[in-house]
Amino acid sequence: MSTQKVPSLLSAALASGSSLVLLQLFSRVVTFILNQALVRLVSPQVFGTTSIQFELLLSTILFLSREGVRNALLRAPPSTKSAPDRQITSQLITNISLLPVLLGIPTAMLSAIVYLSSSSSTTASQPHFRTSVTLYVLAAFFELLSEPLYIRTQNELRFHVRVRAEGTAVMLKTVVTFVALVCASEEWALVAFALGQTAYGLTMLASFMMACRGTLDFRPKRVSFTTEGGTKSLLFEPELFSLSVVMTGQSLIKHFLTEGDKFLVSRLSPLADQGGYAVAANYGSLIARIVFQPIEETARVFFSKTLSSTASEPEEKKTAVRSKDALQTAATVLLTLLLTFTHLLLLAITFGPPYLPLAISLVLPRKYLATSAPSILHVYVYYIPMMAFNGVLEAFFASAASPADLRAQSRWMLVFSGAFIAAAVGLARGLGLGDAGLVWANVANLALRAGYAWAFVRRYFHEQGAGGLIDWSQVTPPLPALAVFAVAAAIVRGSAASYKDVPFNLIAQKGHLATGIACLLGCLLTCIVLERKTVVQLVDPLRKAQ
Repeated sequence: MSTQKVPSLLSAALASGSSLVLLQLFSRVVTFILNQALVRLVSPQVFGTTSIQFELLLSTILFLSREGVRNALLRAPPSTKSAPDRQITSQLITNISLLPVLLGIPTAMLSAIVYLSSSSSTTASQPHFRTSVTLYVLAAFFELLSEPLYIRTQNELRFHVRVRAEGTAVMLKTVVTFVALVCASEEWALVAFALGQTAYGLTMLASFMMACRGTLDFRPKRVSFTTEGGTKSLLFEPELFSLSVVMTGQSLIKHFLTEGDKFLVSRLSPLADQGGYAVAANYGSLIARIVFQPIEETARVFFSKTLSSTASEPEEKKTAVRSKDALQTAATVLLTLLLTFTHLLLLAITFGPPYLPLAISLVLPRKYLATSAPSILHVYVYYIPMMAFNGVLEAFFASAASPADLRAQSRWMLVFSGAFIAAAVGLARGLGLGDAGLVWANVANLALRAGYAWAFVRRYFHEQGAGGLIDWSQVTPPLPALAVFAVAAAIVRGSAASYKDVPFNLIAQKGHLATGIACLLGCLLTCIVLERKTVVQLVDPLRKAQ
């Protein structure tokens, strides 16, 4: 990629990130309001089935079918020198983008069969259970049909198409689910959720088809072209296809590590606790989904386009050292995000534990207080920052890693999987932490994965002759700032201890809240004063690059 494209790409990525944050803010606020109503309309058993088991089935089908191809094609070239070459490359890439649809059929059927055959009698005996599973599988296939169009719009940097499609889909899903629950009896609760998900999948497909109308073609076409050795015929672009195969193979391990807690809780916990786990996950990951998920997705697009070799480049360019400007911009983006997440971690561990009990009493419905939800939410104080670190570091890894790097990561992920299972069972059963133990195991799992990705980042920049651009000290606050956070943590914990016998409401806890606000302002002011220069040094190159 030429250095001239980096500034416009950065601007597009920043615009995409802000749009996705607004989309997630809209969709999560709507979903949060809906969930507040739904958890009062349905039993924990129904909510656990839909939010844990059905969502796990859906994510398994989608992740295994499309994730590898989607990430590989982010490295596709935006253009080539001549029109014939551009048409050939475009068709070969389009053929690869159709693979999720073809993979989705056997993946959906196999996933549904395994899930239905392994479901407990308590789960399967719920009214209209099989009908609901069928609708979720159908919803997944509708989404997969839109995948080739999604990939096309992403590679064309038409991020607004996705924002509009997902925003509309979330709204319709919300309306359909709520109306079905209100109008039908409780017997149809599972079907109501399934209809909402089906509406989501159909809306995504219709939105992308409208955005790409006039260029729709779901048939792979073999391309023939002349080379020095004669005529050559291809169905897929070789390097991107190879990368897609490697990433798709890796997705099975990565999916288990990402959704491992849901796999285990769906097998180890009763349905009522599954409902509590789902509620805690929905509340606990609200910030992660609104802010960190868009950042991760945008970072993956940006790093892929900035750093990756493309199939259209000559061989000598692929092995050349990356442009210094591109490497500097990528390092600056990465360090800025990591520094932000470091401060998030400090804020979370300083103010989360002392004020979470009050927040839980205000937000969590009473019937979920007796489930595992409160204990799980306490662990999310540490889980959310770790999700942020791991997300952006793995986005960089997926964008810059070679097939050999991906295979090495897959081997290590097998090791991480074994460690996760051992830790999850040991913490949940051995130490009696229950479902909260599964989240602690996930925290450890994410820390290992983030550490592996950080080691790759260091090695990558060193191999490009730019090792000095990356150092952990650049994302660590100075000692005076750490000291202020430590003092604030001691003060708010002392305040929490003095208010432990006071009723959990805003009026009764106003003194405790005032203490927290004062300490929070002190921490923020300290960061502004002590780290303003560091922030300016990191952000200034980005502002100049736009």
